[in-house]
Amino acid sequence: MSSPITIIGGGLAGAEAAWQAARRGCNIELYEMKPTGYSPAHHTPDLGELVCSNSLRAEDPHNAVGLLKEEMRRLDSLIMAAADATRVPAGRALAVDRALFARHVTQALEQEPLINIVRREVTEIPPPGEAPIIIAAGPLAGAQLSSSLAQLIGSEHLAFYDAIAPIVYADSLNHEIVFSASRYEEGPGDYLNCPMNREQYQRFIQALTSATQVPLHDFEEPRYFEGCLPIEIMAARGEDTPRFGPMKPVGLIDPRTGREAYAVVQLRKENQEGILYNLVGFQTKLTHAAQKEVFRLIPGLEQVRFARLGSIHRNTFVCAPKVLQASLQLKVRADILLAGQISGVEGYVESAAGGLLAGINAAALLQGRPISVPPPATAMGSMIRHLTTTEAEVFQPSNINFGLFPPLPGKKIPKKLRGETRAQIARQALADWLQS
Repeated sequence: MSSPITIIGGGLAGAEAAWQAARRGCNIELYEMKPTGYSPAHHTPDLGELVCSNSLRAEDPHNAVGLLKEEMRRLDSLIMAAADATRVPAGRALAVDRALFARHVTQALEQEPLINIVRREVTEIPPPGEAPIIIAAGPLAGAQLSSSLAQLIGSEHLAFYDAIAPIVYADSLNHEIVFSASRYEEGPGDYLNCPMNREQYQRFIQALTSATQVPLHDFEEPRYFEGCLPIEIMAARGEDTPRFGPMKPVGLIDPRTGREAYAVVQLRKENQEGILYNLVGFQTKLTHAAQKEVFRLIPGLEQVRFARLGSIHRNTFVCAPKVLQASLQLKVRADILLAGQISGVEGYVESAAGGLLAGINAAALLQGRPISVPPPATAMGSMIRHLTTTEAEVFQPSNINFGLFPPLPGKKIPKKLRGETRAQIARQALADWLQS
């Protein structure tokens, strides 16, 4: 009998990884600290506990997260099976009964003879052995385990607080207003710039400081890094504070007027293709509804579509492009794979999908089979591509969205048909991958 695969963490990613590896004939030791210990966000001893929401988001496969769920179902996902068995009415979204969902996941793993669930906290990464190790400890990983991981990959590659700025689609910007320029540089420059006059700026600041914010969880403290303040906190310190920070207009000449604007919002390219742009310095705790309303006051963003909205919360995750291979193996120790939010994904479904791929790849490693990564045209492949090839100055987790996919081939496709077209391409790519 071969040595068991060690999986640390019994959340969505760890549970899915265990299920996938066991389906491929591997013995598993799944370590979960509950009920001997609990993170600040967890309350039941069950595996796969959902903590912040019971929604797994859109079901429509012409939506990126709906397509990701479809792919997971094709690969016999435990998390998707549990969700389908415990769903509650939620319109076009997939929502579940949280208690029944976690019980379904727990019972499935308890009844699998190849899986041994060990109820004990792991505080240190085990040394190399005969079998792979999957770390799926989640966004609130314990301090000792996090320290052990930091020692392995370098503390500069591990984050503990997630400050996310919104990401928007380039084709939804008003390019009659937005202009390309980098400060003090001649030529088009690497940034897109949204200029504001004084009246527009003051209206924006007023809306920003009065907008509704997301309340902090009990286990979160409002301690922000000075270099990464929420834009609304910055504005509350004084009307001109953002104008001397991320909205500084100095060195940016508006080609329409030939002079500097009163303030400027800069957008930085998020992917190589220029499909997505990040609002520089606009990490925020505003509610999603407030973000859509307030940020559309920015000139050039009046009709903008958001690929991701901003947030700030506690989160332990690695700088994936620096430390992960496309197989989810660590570059410094190939016997260790990361899965779930600690790998740099964002969201329930994305975490489970990472666990699915980590489980498949760990089984292949143990059995001496080649590892194959889903192609970028698939939802799973695009997620991995974002994790391992992003060239942004500061890596931040992202939910799955079509902006992470490769550009659509051929002529321009009408907006209302793009989701359907991407789904068709992804299905064929997934079928070809599974066949090979």
